[in-house]
Amino acid sequence: MSRMKQKYNDITAALREECEIKNVMQTPKLEKIIISVGAGEEGKDNKLIANMTDTISLIAGQKAVVVNAKKSVAGFKAREGAPSGIRVTLRGENMYNFFDKLVSIALPRVKDFRGTPRKGFDGRGNYNFGLQEQLMFPEVEFDNIIKTHGMNITIVTSTENDKEAFTLLEKLGMPFAKGKN
Repeated sequence: MSRMKQKYNDITAALREECEIKNVMQTPKLEKIIISVGAGEEGKDNKLIANMTDTISLIAGQKAVVVNAKKSVAGFKAREGAPSGIRVTLRGENMYNFFDKLVSIALPRVKDFRGTPRKGFDGRGNYNFGLQEQLMFPEVEFDNIIKTHGMNITIVTSTENDKEAFTLLEKLGMPFAKGKN
């Protein structure tokens, strides 16, 4: 069992008490984590797309997939079937391992890090935030990177309430920025 899964099991009683949940089955939990990268102009370069896919796969510990455009949009210079991004969905043990690595290793390595924004909740208990570059993860070697890129991370929880999701992530160790919720 991963360290973060064990931490979740340890905090479930306190989490239910703080969120005033009577039914054990309604305890908030992590369902999945989605890591996505938009290709943008780099979508035309197959070598760069392959490098970005390899980097995200290395970070996630699971194979990332290239997402192709469903239809052409002239304003964005996107062609149907052309690569438009990269995505990987983590569940179960891989999800907890990635979350542990993100919270305890990657985010503390960010220069002048003041915490993740508290405004990333979507009203349905999911949390979104972006990272500026992939070099904060220890698996990524600078020499193997063609171009640095950011990524969007979405943490999906089982609750429909932002307050409960915030409490869950805070108890799991997510470093939120100081200030008002």
